[in-house]
Amino acid sequence: MKNKIKELRIAANMTQQQLADLVCVSSRTIISLEKGQYNPSIMLAYKIACTFNTTIEDLYSLKENLEDGKKDT
Repeated sequence: MKNKIKELRIAANMTQQQLADLVCVSSRTIISLEKGQYNPSIMLAYKIACTFNTTIEDLYSLKENLEDGKKDT
């Protein structure tokens, strides 16, 4: 699933480890999230969205992801 985590993290001048510490996960989890290799729990998505003062919908480009999903079927 596409997301804006890396983009927002870099804009905030934050390392992967710093973000991981803020949301209580490992840096490997952040790396996997940024690569789109892992879909977070709703709670983790909420914590990350709050960290960047955004919504889960914006963080994960839900509308764009839904449109991409329709193309695959």
